[in-house]
Amino acid sequence: MTPSDDRPAGSTAHHTLDEARAAIAAHTRLVADFPGPGVQFKDLTPVLAESRAFASIITALAHGCPDIDLVGGIDARGFLLGGAVARELGVGVLAVRKQGKLPPPVHTVTYDLEYGSAALEIPADGLDLTGRRVLLIDDVLATGGTAVAAATLMRTAGAHVVRVSVIMELTALGGRATIARGIGSDVEVHALVAD
Repeated sequence: MTPSDDRPAGSTAHHTLDEARAAIAAHTRLVADFPGPGVQFKDLTPVLAESRAFASIITALAHGCPDIDLVGGIDARGFLLGGAVARELGVGVLAVRKQGKLPPPVHTVTYDLEYGSAALEIPADGLDLTGRRVLLIDDVLATGGTAVAAATLMRTAGAHVVRVSVIMELTALGGRATIARGIGSDVEVHALVAD
């Protein structure tokens, strides 16, 4: 199944997206009953470890991106993807960290998970995000809570999130709807594959 967002225009872009999707299909490791019974976990680690697959994914994530000033990579696989996408787009990257990993002062947002709560942080000093247009990057879009939390942090710091890009969207978990409710329907959601 393909994602519901727009396919990139042009034959080169179609080839890149097709190559990325083929790499995801070929290298994703399926793990039964993880993290719990009845769950089929899709491990993207082997995809990212294959150089050609990684390159095609980065190009596909960056393609058609609106004009941005900064990439926000969400802890932890978003760091890997975000740095590479930022390099491809010629902009900087900001790590959106789990709580307790950055020195103070920080902006912090706490959000709910299926099994409790978590918190994300970005620096509150030494970095001016006012008016900057941000692309958020993560590996998987599930319920959307993490993306909304990261966007909330960026808005707290004065930035404007214009797009959320992921490798894989788990459509049954309603992440797009959560993003639309939490940060606005004007924020584009770009997924290379949807499951």
